[in-house]
Amino acid sequence: MVSKRRLSKSEDKESLIEDVSKARKQPLSKKTKKSHVHNEVEENDSVFVKLLKTSGVILKTGESQNQLTVDQVVFQKKLFQTLRKHPSYPKIIEEFVSGLESYIEDQDSFRSCLLSCERLQDEEASIGTSYSKSLIKLLLGIDILQPAIIKTLFEKLPEFLFENVNSDGLNMPRLIISQLKWLDRIVDGKDLTTKLMQLISIAPLYLQHDFVTSLPEILGDSQHADVGKELSDLLMENTLLTVPILDVLSSLRLDLKLLSQVRQLVMGKLLSVKLDDLPVIIKFILHSVTAADALEVITELREKLDLQHCILPSRLQASQSKLKNKGRQSSSGNQENNSQDCVILLFDVIKSAVRYEKIISEAWIKAIENTASVSEHKTLDLAMLLIIYSTNTQTKKYIERVLRNKIRSGCFQEQLLQSTFYIHDLEVVGALVTHICSGNEAEVDTALDVLLELVVLNLSAMRLNAVFVKGILDYLDNMSPQQIRKLFYILSTLAFSKQHEASSHIQDDMHLVIRKQLSSTIFKYKLIGIIGAVTMAGIMAADRSRSSNLTQGRTDLSNEQCTQVTSLLQLVHSCSEQSPQASALYYDEFANLIQGGKLAPKALEWVGQTIFNDFQDAFVVDFCVFPVGDYPFPVKALYGLEEYSSHDGIVINLLPLLFSQDFAKDGDRMTSKESDQKLVSPLCLAPYFRLLRLCVEKQHNGNLEEIDGLLDCPIFLTDLDPGDRLESMSVKEHSFMCSLIFLTLNWFREVVNAFCQQTSPEMKGKVLTRLKHIVELQRILEKYLAVTSDYVPPLANFDLETLDVTPPTAAAISAKIRKQGKIGGKRKADGSKTSSPDTLSKEDSSECDPTPSNRSQLEKEFKGKEEKTSVSLQSYHAFFRELDIEVFSILHCGLVTKFILDTEMHTAATEIVQLQPPELLFLLEDLSQKLENMLTPSVARRIPFLKSKGNRNIGFSHLHQRSAQEVAHNTIQLLAPMCNHLENIHNYFQCLAAENQGVVDSPRMKVQEYHVMSSCYQRLLQIFHGLFAWSGFFQPENPNLLYSALEVLTNRLKQGEPDQSLEELLRQSFNYLQNFSHSIPSFQCALYLIRLLMVILEKSTAPAQNKAKIASLAKQFLCRVWPSGEKEKNSIPAEQLHTLLSIYLEHTDSVLKAIEEIAGVGVPELINSPKDASSSTFPTLNRHTFVIFFRVMMAELEKTVKGLQAGTAADSQQIHEEKLLYWNMAVRDFSILINLIKVFDSRPVLHVCLKYGRLFVEAFLKQCMPLLDFSFRKHREDVLSLLETFQLDTRLLHHLCGHSKIHQDTKLTKHVPLLKKTLELLVCRVKAMLIFNNCREAFWLGNLKNRDLQGEEIMSQNSEESEDDTASQVSKSKATEDGEEDEVSDGEKEQDSDESDDDSD
Repeated sequence: MVSKRRLSKSEDKESLIEDVSKARKQPLSKKTKKSHVHNEVEENDSVFVKLLKTSGVILKTGESQNQLTVDQVVFQKKLFQTLRKHPSYPKIIEEFVSGLESYIEDQDSFRSCLLSCERLQDEEASIGTSYSKSLIKLLLGIDILQPAIIKTLFEKLPEFLFENVNSDGLNMPRLIISQLKWLDRIVDGKDLTTKLMQLISIAPLYLQHDFVTSLPEILGDSQHADVGKELSDLLMENTLLTVPILDVLSSLRLDLKLLSQVRQLVMGKLLSVKLDDLPVIIKFILHSVTAADALEVITELREKLDLQHCILPSRLQASQSKLKNKGRQSSSGNQENNSQDCVILLFDVIKSAVRYEKIISEAWIKAIENTASVSEHKTLDLAMLLIIYSTNTQTKKYIERVLRNKIRSGCFQEQLLQSTFYIHDLEVVGALVTHICSGNEAEVDTALDVLLELVVLNLSAMRLNAVFVKGILDYLDNMSPQQIRKLFYILSTLAFSKQHEASSHIQDDMHLVIRKQLSSTIFKYKLIGIIGAVTMAGIMAADRSRSSNLTQGRTDLSNEQCTQVTSLLQLVHSCSEQSPQASALYYDEFANLIQGGKLAPKALEWVGQTIFNDFQDAFVVDFCVFPVGDYPFPVKALYGLEEYSSHDGIVINLLPLLFSQDFAKDGDRMTSKESDQKLVSPLCLAPYFRLLRLCVEKQHNGNLEEIDGLLDCPIFLTDLDPGDRLESMSVKEHSFMCSLIFLTLNWFREVVNAFCQQTSPEMKGKVLTRLKHIVELQRILEKYLAVTSDYVPPLANFDLETLDVTPPTAAAISAKIRKQGKIGGKRKADGSKTSSPDTLSKEDSSECDPTPSNRSQLEKEFKGKEEKTSVSLQSYHAFFRELDIEVFSILHCGLVTKFILDTEMHTAATEIVQLQPPELLFLLEDLSQKLENMLTPSVARRIPFLKSKGNRNIGFSHLHQRSAQEVAHNTIQLLAPMCNHLENIHNYFQCLAAENQGVVDSPRMKVQEYHVMSSCYQRLLQIFHGLFAWSGFFQPENPNLLYSALEVLTNRLKQGEPDQSLEELLRQSFNYLQNFSHSIPSFQCALYLIRLLMVILEKSTAPAQNKAKIASLAKQFLCRVWPSGEKEKNSIPAEQLHTLLSIYLEHTDSVLKAIEEIAGVGVPELINSPKDASSSTFPTLNRHTFVIFFRVMMAELEKTVKGLQAGTAADSQQIHEEKLLYWNMAVRDFSILINLIKVFDSRPVLHVCLKYGRLFVEAFLKQCMPLLDFSFRKHREDVLSLLETFQLDTRLLHHLCGHSKIHQDTKLTKHVPLLKKTLELLVCRVKAMLIFNNCREAFWLGNLKNRDLQGEEIMSQNSEESEDDTASQVSKSKATEDGEEDEVSDGEKEQDSDESDDDSD
């Protein structure tokens, strides 16, 4: 098996070993036979010295550098010519080399020959290069000398192999080998390779390493294969050289088979290598990967590479040192540092590989994805996903999907995360802080949530990193209020959770920051200070009875702690009392804190007493103390729910407070009597009451009897309904009335928030009455806002996000510092319990705050003629107080069936109270908005850095303090009453349809009721859709929520059996919701029902049958006549019709048949109908909606044929016939659609035709033409018929191109070049197909004339001279025609020779 070359190598090796042994036995003095005086010129009569001197090198004695008197290239050329032309050539070569050998016997001389020559000054000035080679390297550059010089060097080198480094620091073996690097030419590369490998085999280990790594710099490309084989053999013999050998192999151009063999060899040793060697080994393995074996290699590497190398490097190093490095001793500190460096190098290698090699990154992700067992997942898997995610932007979505799937399947569990990150606390916290400071809202939210969880789970460890977290305080400007609350909660928890010295400095810093912000003159920072102070006070005054891990487990505050808390809150109060906005924010923040139930009893008691007294003094007056003053409107006590027989009742003092604020600020000074009194802003009424009722609620376990008089007490207002006075009022009076109504509405909203959960029938009835008042006031407010321009309402939400919504003009209303005075007030007296409806309340109220699309419909239907202009209160959403999620418990009240609320104390006077449709619509709209905000993901929430954030979240600050899971759970609790309402509305429309035969032509009141009920129907379906479309149902922590929701729907049909499968629940829920299709009152409701059914369908594992039901239902809605407004030409919004038609075509069994039915039946009916009529089969298809139908049909047709797989010759004959039939249908549909532009030639229709026509032709080229290639022989007539039909369509497309150019419509002409190119490609492809099938005679080419859509020829310049304006168009047409004559024209198609002369035009 051993070759002759190997034998000779072994003999040479033995001789070389003998030389080495002899050299080691010789004394050192023998190597220096003669000594020279330093720095003298070598005087010698040898040929070697003479020739060098003649050529330009002066040899120096001792340690002096040899001198080069000429340029290096000149020297080599002179010496070469001298040797070559010498009379005794080639014998002179031997003499020259012999002289060299004699000269380098002296070690100093040899050393000088190996070091660079000294260049003389004049030479240095004349030569551009500054680098001087050594004498040996210069000689190696001469081809006739190189073999002999190399032989001499390798004979000389063994003398120095086992010597120590010289005193001057030079290592002679390395210096000798360096002479061979980067030579311009190797004369005998094979011999040099042999010598190098022999030398490596006998050299000591440290030199072996150097010699191996030098190989790529010495050998040429032609020797890579040989040296690669030699190195692979050496690798098997000597594992100590694994690292340098693999490093070299990565740099050589080697055969893939050899690399694969070496890779398999090192892969087998991977578990036993040292950590120091791991980066190089991994680099080689990744370097040798190819696309074919990438997945296999990465899978094996993943199995054998353990991340223990990275998690516990010092332990791993210690264990491996016993096995692999027993002779070495090192300190634990150095060992750990080396290990950490190796880990860094290892991941640098992996990062580089996945960044620049796409196949490696994709294979690694795939290998992780293919791992199914939980136990097989390693910390490396998670680390690699994160590394690839950070280095390769193209795979981010792929990795996100893999991570989600792994988490959902339970493969990535909490233990795996802990194993990955538990020794990297500092790095994790640093990364989280970086994300928090990034300005990206999604990053900030997620990072804060993770940081908060870390604080909760491991407070002691996080306290060590508090200094990093504290640095986030410099980035508060770009944070939302909710983010600021989280941050201060984290910092306060770190600072006040335990009383010891380690956290005292954090406490001091927190106090300093908050005091600085509170005292700031910049309003924004003051608000930040309020949020921070209240959050910190909440941690300081936390209720320790619920958690023993805080502050030594005490159950209440000490006196000192209570004093600290009260002092902090008093500081906030004093710093904010001059600003109504700041005060209101303080009250809201404090209310949120109390609502969380975290205050200790002692702190809550102090707060409750203070707030109760201050509220009465500020806002409540006795009924008998009627305000006296020069008010612009007569003051009345309105909206009271009790009849006061005496004057011991109370009133909310609203209008006088608003008047004092708004009219005093314009320059009127308060009287001397009022100057000593505090002026209270009505802005604070609702926030202060919220704080008051939450204090009372917490202190009395939900019982609000102490403040129930505020539910029914009247308000000092004036007659709010303008009647005929609206146009005669001044702008200032309009603004005053608007502000008054806004404040009243917000008071009522907070009252409803407070008392909505009271259980007594009397309380429930009063809450429903307040709801009715809200709806009435909103209707009145719309009238005022319609005639009040540039009006800015008083703020209702006082966090930072609302500041962006308020225009600059709002400063005059909401942000001035005013001189404060006091309006006198009395304490509250108990109100009478006699129930009496308010005289201003009406039995039926208008709907409130419909969506813009519905509002336009409702206004045009039933608004009076006097209300010519109207506004939507949706745009004023930020100026209304937020309804709590608990308010929707009111939905449990009946709607159609009468629900009697008995008043036990007054049985003689009972009332019938029910939730009326306007109030129901009000609640449903608010609930719908809340679900959309919390449960519906939105890309818009990811806002770029430094952009205004949170506009989508304004008015939902209380909601965002709850989790999405909690909101979903609360909504599921409301499903049963909402189903009741849905069924009642369903019955209402069923009865209405039976009475009026489906025509809405009742009196005006009935029309109003119809639209309110329709809006309620839509909102209910929208809420159901928002709930069931929530992606959180399948999260591990929410396993039962979906079951609970579906059980509610299932039980509406029949009382279900317990423990039904999810599939059964989905099926029955689908059937339940499908039953509502018969009573759908509007197209919008129909679309929401379809979407809801689709969401249910998506969760099913067997959706085929229900998919057909959705298609049938969608078609039913498209074929239904929908009611339209009196002044509207079309009541169906374009995008909704587009969506429903797309759903129908996507779910139908045959898209082509469905398109043919619409285009072949519905459109002809439309063409033959009167101008404003519609198709009888598809009533939703009329001349206004035709472009929507046309666009969707063209898009779905192109999408369908694009998804059809191109056939192959290996397919069966039946498959070929089926696909050919399919394409015949598709081309027929395309032909029907494309010819419609002759009738409907509007610009949008033509644009759709150009865009999707090109895409269809491209799909025909890619999907159909391969099929025709091997179907032509057996189905010749069918193929030619198909092409003939398609030819007529493409000819029409060509005419459309000419039409676009003639009309110079840029929107159309931008599609023309690509379309023309595609049509030309089609012609060439058809010709190629015919040639392939030996039927070239079937192809005939002619010139296609430019025509318009009607087929009329576009006149060219040669045929007719016209006026100036006509001539310009003609010349353009002529240019177009001339430019196309020499090329294959767009509309030119193949034709059989037997066909008629259709190509002539």
